[in-house]
Amino acid sequence: MAHFFRSSLLALCAASVCTLAAARLPAPSPEAAAKAAETAARAAWAGKVDNYKLCLSQDRVAAHYRNTTPSAKPATAVGSGCTDPGPFAYTPPAAKPAEAAGAHSPPGTASSPPSTAMPAASAPRP
Repeated sequence: MAHFFRSSLLALCAASVCTLAAARLPAPSPEAAAKAAETAARAAWAGKVDNYKLCLSQDRVAAHYRNTTPSAKPATAVGSGCTDPGPFAYTPPAAKPAEAAGAHSPPGTASSPPSTAMPAASAPRP
């Protein structure tokens, strides 16, 4: 009996956690959205810097291997394929006004009034 109670309690707790996790969050403020966009840009830049450093270290290891191993093939590439991402620079996108975004009006001009007739498949049955 105690095992059944414990497993039921565990299932109830798991269901409540899932319900809380599925709750809808409010829309972020414009400041929070801008900060999130900058954080994402900084993370992408950090990934590029990490890839650049990895590329440089691989080039150093390959050069060392070619210098110390007599049977190693010589390098065929003239230059390094590593590209430096440069310093971090973030320019926030310019916000378009609602009128320019077309948020309040349909894309085209209406040529006829909207249809109010119900299709036969969805018409209520007597």
